[in-house]
Amino acid sequence: MDPSASESVKEKRSRHTVDPLAPEFLPLPPFEQCFPNSTKEFREAVHEPTGTVIHVPFRRVHLSGEEPYLDIYDTSGPQNISPQIGLPKIRKEWIEKREGNGDQRLTQMFYAKKGIITEEMLFCALRENLDAEFVRSEVARGRAIIPSNKKHLELEPMIVGRNFLVKVNANIGNSAVLSSIEDEVQKLQWATMWGADTVMDLSTGRHIHETREWILRNSSVPVGTVPIYQALEKVDGIAENLTWEVFRETLIEQAEQGVDYFTIHAGVLLRYVPLTAKRMTGIVSRGGSIHAKWCLAYHKENFAYEHWDDILDICNQYDISLSIGDGLRPGSIYDANDAAQFAELATQGELTRRAWEKDVQVMNEGPGHIPMHKIPENMEKQLDWCNEAPFYTLGPLTTDIAPGYDHITSAIGAANIGALGTALLCYVTPKEHLGLPNRDDVKAGVIAYKIAAHAADLAKRHPYAQAWDDALSKARFEFRWKDQFALSLDPTTAQEFHDESLPAEGAKVAHFCSMCGPKFCSMKITEDVRKYAEEHGYGDAEEAIKHGMDAMSAEFLAAKKTVSGEQWGETGGEIYIPKHHVAEGKNTLAP
Repeated sequence: MDPSASESVKEKRSRHTVDPLAPEFLPLPPFEQCFPNSTKEFREAVHEPTGTVIHVPFRRVHLSGEEPYLDIYDTSGPQNISPQIGLPKIRKEWIEKREGNGDQRLTQMFYAKKGIITEEMLFCALRENLDAEFVRSEVARGRAIIPSNKKHLELEPMIVGRNFLVKVNANIGNSAVLSSIEDEVQKLQWATMWGADTVMDLSTGRHIHETREWILRNSSVPVGTVPIYQALEKVDGIAENLTWEVFRETLIEQAEQGVDYFTIHAGVLLRYVPLTAKRMTGIVSRGGSIHAKWCLAYHKENFAYEHWDDILDICNQYDISLSIGDGLRPGSIYDANDAAQFAELATQGELTRRAWEKDVQVMNEGPGHIPMHKIPENMEKQLDWCNEAPFYTLGPLTTDIAPGYDHITSAIGAANIGALGTALLCYVTPKEHLGLPNRDDVKAGVIAYKIAAHAADLAKRHPYAQAWDDALSKARFEFRWKDQFALSLDPTTAQEFHDESLPAEGAKVAHFCSMCGPKFCSMKITEDVRKYAEEHGYGDAEEAIKHGMDAMSAEFLAAKKTVSGEQWGETGGEIYIPKHHVAEGKNTLAP
């Protein structure tokens, strides 16, 4: 059974949290139920400079018979811990030792440039099965980032970069209309259970600070935010009342809580806003529209752009990465790749280089709604203009005609742009453009994007990507149904679909499924051919087929067919029907 919340449980949930200091959290299905025949395991390594022992999690899929197990990257975090307690603070000692050095800056880029491999770099190297020195060099170059605020002690570090596994972000967060702290923490746990590498808390409703606090204390993955949302709430939703001082106060508040990366739309410049006037859908980014409205109200430059150096000075004291927002991204196919979008991208490049000067890690956000033939231009320009900083894209959505299925329209674009070099894919759920996603929508979005990310890894020929496919393909061909389920991205759904028509336990060892049945399964037929070849001493299946064809040909010739195909006075199977048969009115089709 798919571990989804029952309707009765959903009905009991309050529309909003009653007490933000003591939410009433509901349990989720455990890891073991979500991933049958899998266990959480850990790789152990010593960080030589400090002597710290590091334990890196992964999921081990146990297979039947003599088949070797398969180890898979795992984002699910520590299990069986009450959200009221929060996750273990695994980075506490790392940070304390580092702060004791009295370093001027505390970012991963700062240490990487100095040739120092931090605990976070080693952790990421072990997760990716790569050398720690390679991780360090990519971070120093700015081609990869490790979002890791020093205040987020619960974090299991991960790396974002085009030379690593493609990662997936899941957006969560409440709205003024719907959801609660309980719901958002549950979405966090559900998203990471199914493979989200980061989450963004985009809350715009009640208890923004408290919601973020509960999410951070229960998140083993990096947490990002869009600080302008909370800043706007502080001025009662009136964009014209925003000031740099309010924004700065919000940045520090969120930094102290442990936010790992900020999306800041500093590239939305006053002179770019008129470029959106003839668009089909205008400015669709919430953050972008807030900054644009403020710029137009005062006819002044974007205060985030004007105070960029001040923002960098905050970030390099906490090791907060910057995700430079795409506030002018296209919101429709009609607007794709226009002047406004690319003007902002060029400014992102400028802001990226300025950030690197102050050792702040950066990634660039990208579109949006882009048809497939226009996707390559986005990747090419980003690599060129932004000096190969990691690209972080929303989809892109490749068509506008499928509300309710935009997790699919966007996953198509995500796979394409991921294969070209995008490092982090921001998921889209089935509710995109329609409403606030619930827990089930979050899972659907994550699974769609894990497919896109893995497809991109295969296309990039990542050295470890295909092993997973090969293991599942082998299980499928050998009719090891339980292994096939266990190796799936979503084992419970795979088994549900199989058991819907063949629920008996015996069907899980049968050499067919309900699609083809026992007589028409191509894999069963191939298996029979191979067995025949082995029994008769043929080298392989192709040799067996050739011998079989030769035998049938000999049998046909030995039958001594007449010109018409008659044999012992019978007719049937004729290739050519003699003219005299037609003239005599003989029915060659008679039984």
